[in-house]
Amino acid sequence: MPYARIFSDRSAAGTLLGRELERRALPQPLLVLGLPRGGVPVAYEVARVLKAPLDVMLVRKIGMPGQPELAIGAIASGDVVVREPRIQWGSEHLDAFERLAAQQRQELERRERIYRGGLAPLELRGKTVLLTDDGLATGSTMLAAVRAARRLGAAQIVVAAPVASPEAVQLTAGEADSVVILQTPAMLSSIGEWYENFEQLEDTEVCRLLELSRAASPRTPGQ
Repeated sequence: MPYARIFSDRSAAGTLLGRELERRALPQPLLVLGLPRGGVPVAYEVARVLKAPLDVMLVRKIGMPGQPELAIGAIASGDVVVREPRIQWGSEHLDAFERLAAQQRQELERRERIYRGGLAPLELRGKTVLLTDDGLATGSTMLAAVRAARRLGAAQIVVAAPVASPEAVQLTAGEADSVVILQTPAMLSSIGEWYENFEQLEDTEVCRLLELSRAASPRTPGQ
């Protein structure tokens, strides 16, 4: 089905993505995990369309010194580490990466406290897990999420996003069970250019969406 070239905002993109995933008749039970912060509004709409529980997959991009928007790797909960494979990693570069990763682990721990509010993560074992973000540039952050979900026992892992670069699709397709992307432009200079409204999100908005989803889909024993 055709899609508009530019998405009005993350929520609209999430609704379109949810409808596309709905057509796929994915194996049950489903669990939607958003990558904070920008992936959560997309994941919220996906979960709403699919009538599936929503949670977060805590992942942090490691940005290049001086160019923080350029990912050189990522970390995820469970001590998962991904380094950009196209970089020649000498010892001094590895040392710098480890210093940056240590800083981002502190942020992961902070977000764990804020977003979960004392609740345990939803159980991934035996489920089809939809890992959702607002877009994939290099794919390294999503690859860390895929590896974390695999380690936590997900039966099937689906990477889903409104827009992604061909390189990111190729990278994540190597380890996910399937990848669903609405737009794959040959040249992707930034995720934000594919949205009319791409405002910076705050933790309060992530928490609000998680609370709305928990109220609509209360946990049952074993979740």
